[in-house]
Amino acid sequence: MAELRCLICGKTFDSAQSEAMPFCSPRCKQVDLGRWFDEKYGMPYEADEEETEAFARDGSTTQDDGT
Repeated sequence: MAELRCLICGKTFDSAQSEAMPFCSPRCKQVDLGRWFDEKYGMPYEADEEETEAFARDGSTTQDDGT
């Protein structure tokens, strides 16, 4: 029963009462998910040298997923 602050709206809430942890509500959980889908968040990625050279050569990556 810890008091936490919502990552989206900043509201303080009781973690034991939230159905959308670590958020205060399902709405804030959906806002966060939408930000991931809109690519407002991202994970750091470093391309290796081979990928960088291939992209510089022809504007594509070395992996072809068939799409």
